[in-house]
Amino acid sequence: MIVAGKGGVGKTTVTAALATAAARTGMSVLIVEVEGKSGLAACFGEAPLTYEEAELRPRVRARTLTPDDALLEYLDAHGMRRISKRLTRSGALDVVATAVPGMRDILVLGKVKQLEQARAADLIVLDAPAAGHAVSFLLSARGLLDAVKVGPIQKQAAEVVELLSDPTRCQVLLVTLPEETPVNELVDTAYAVEDRAGVALGPIVVNQCVPPLSLDGDIAADAALAGVTVDRSEIDALTAAARFRADLTRRQDEQCVRLAERLPLPQLRLPYFFTADVGATEIELLADELVLGIGALADAGADAR
Repeated sequence: MIVAGKGGVGKTTVTAALATAAARTGMSVLIVEVEGKSGLAACFGEAPLTYEEAELRPRVRARTLTPDDALLEYLDAHGMRRISKRLTRSGALDVVATAVPGMRDILVLGKVKQLEQARAADLIVLDAPAAGHAVSFLLSARGLLDAVKVGPIQKQAAEVVELLSDPTRCQVLLVTLPEETPVNELVDTAYAVEDRAGVALGPIVVNQCVPPLSLDGDIAADAALAGVTVDRSEIDALTAAARFRADLTRRQDEQCVRLAERLPLPQLRLPYFFTADVGATEIELLADELVLGIGALADAGADAR
């Protein structure tokens, strides 16, 4: 499962929540981080990831994948350890990795393909690059197939395309916010991923949805029941805040409806947390919401059949 979306929409927290939800079912999960800066490990309260696998929680492991490390591993596996050491010492590694357009991405995707073929986990969750790079990232294998007709690179690209184009093996989970610009960009990304890269789309995750807030009731009376005294200015401020919250919820719902009209895919809505940081506790709560949402989609599908 490739989790992708515009920068800032929370795709890394969704990755962590998805892995947590899957692990609860008894599945083993391997999270693959490809940019190295997402802060994925911090969601679990762990140290930054390295190329070596680390356990983040029971049945959830994670690692980073970089083109340089993937290339060195590839050369070592094909009996070219001495060459890989020379490339490292000379600084020519970057030149080799960038010699062919898309080479760096195919090195990473090739390693992901290897992990999938080796059944490294029941579910591999790839925390993909931000949306702008994600499309070119997924297109890299097809581009290399057009540019390279024979040899190990062509074989690697063909196997990656085979993986990406098989919906039983690979899907993209797009993440957005319930706001106009992120929704617009997600729709564009969705068509590029499906039509140009040929990768199947899963449900859309709409992240940071503010829960509805009722305006009914008497603030002063409710405060008195709680043993709190409020004056008129505080009541006015609370009323204004509640109205703003209700208006925000309305506008978010409108964006979700607009998204459904432009992209008729199931939606999984995740709540907004009124906290500065998202840690292990919030990830567990997001996993709860994902389990409920996926269960509702499954029930709806069963009813439709």
